[in-house]
Amino acid sequence: MANTVRTRFAPSPTGFMHLGNLRSALYTYLYARKHGGKFILRIEDTDVKRYVEGAVDVIYNTLNAIGMHWDEGPDIGGEFGPYVQSERKDMYLPYAKQLVEAGKAYYCFCTEEELNERRSAAEAEGKHWKYDKHCMNLPKEEIERRIAAGEPYVIRQNVPLSGEAGFDDVLYGHIAVDCADLDDMILIKADGMPTYNFANVIDDHTMGITHVMRGNEYLASTPKYNLLYEAFGWEKPTYIHMTPIMRDAQHKLSKRDGDAYFEDYLNKGYLKEAIVNYVALLGWNPGDEREFFTLKELEEAFDVTGMSKSPAIFDPAKLTWMNAEYVRRLTPEQFTEYAKPYYEQAGIGHMNTEILAKILQPRTEIFTQIPEVVGFLRELPEYDAELFTNKKSKTNPEVAAHVLDLAIPALEELICWDETNVHDTLLGIAEKEGLKNGTMLWPVRIAMAGQQVTPGGAIEIALLLGKDEALARLKAGRAKLG
Repeated sequence: MANTVRTRFAPSPTGFMHLGNLRSALYTYLYARKHGGKFILRIEDTDVKRYVEGAVDVIYNTLNAIGMHWDEGPDIGGEFGPYVQSERKDMYLPYAKQLVEAGKAYYCFCTEEELNERRSAAEAEGKHWKYDKHCMNLPKEEIERRIAAGEPYVIRQNVPLSGEAGFDDVLYGHIAVDCADLDDMILIKADGMPTYNFANVIDDHTMGITHVMRGNEYLASTPKYNLLYEAFGWEKPTYIHMTPIMRDAQHKLSKRDGDAYFEDYLNKGYLKEAIVNYVALLGWNPGDEREFFTLKELEEAFDVTGMSKSPAIFDPAKLTWMNAEYVRRLTPEQFTEYAKPYYEQAGIGHMNTEILAKILQPRTEIFTQIPEVVGFLRELPEYDAELFTNKKSKTNPEVAAHVLDLAIPALEELICWDETNVHDTLLGIAEKEGLKNGTMLWPVRIAMAGQQVTPGGAIEIALLLGKDEALARLKAGRAKLG
């Protein structure tokens, strides 16, 4: 096991998948795959107050949808389970007691009131307060008596009063802090549950995790983690701390500000492949000019030497651009599958999907744009006669009236309403009357669409509307021209 890379993604089930969590999972997964190792999923659910019902399923569904399949985890088991922290709760206290026996931890009976009183006194003197080891030297008999009496207690880490606590990070190099500046953090809470930091160390060690990849907000607490590894005499994992994803130079991408969840962007009509591709590039560079990667290509290309120490700025416009490129690369059939819910939403689900794909796919950046773009197909917008004026097509209301007088009866005579017949009829009239194609087609399109900018031209719109609706709109347009 020692020679096998083992990484873990250990989310808390507190809601939807934040983009920062998604990137942590992705880099952790990619590192394991690149090195032929194991990717472990662990659910850290000991914070009961933040637990959200159904959030574990969100984690499963998100990772599976992307293709980040784990080698060990709660649902598939493994040699080092259980993989849900609450199911491991009985294992933490014995480890804490082992530290107490070694003098590396101690029982603390201080109440919240006592702690607040001492903290306030220190602050009144202008001192920075940290726990003062008040309970560290209690006699063993007193400790046993107070525990037997049911008195609440916590177990605290016994941080040395002097010396250095440090660690080596792959990106940041050696980081060291003075032990005098570290607090004696709680390992076991009064309810018997471990703190996040303590459970992390125990779980990582007992699961054989060799590489810990996480956000750099944990840089400050990692020296205390390492003191625990040293206290147990355990081999330390390799640390790789990632920079945050920022909304701008000053603000992190935040759940409170919205648009921070993977699910948000799926609901906005982004493709999951585009989201994952973009998130992969937030804080990592492949070292060449490539921007587009499948998950398999990321597995091959990923290397920590390409990770940045500078915060990554999340640019929605860049994500939208990338998504548009992914949309272009879909087959027409794939595009139609993604677009169908939006066709239904727009009330055009009955229309020809081949024509819709032909005109919409080159113009779609995100799928939620579709209902607004095709709204004119469902209902003709209000417009006035001046809309028929176009210098480039050399049309105005008078020219448009003449064109529609020619087009309407010719189109009415068509028995087969298809692309060839509509095309040949309209352009045949233009040729016969000595009109430019644009002069012929502009008034026809305006009358059917009621707006200047449309996906597709007059012929595609006529086919989508069908003969009856197209002719009804052409006649209404002609009536508008007087």
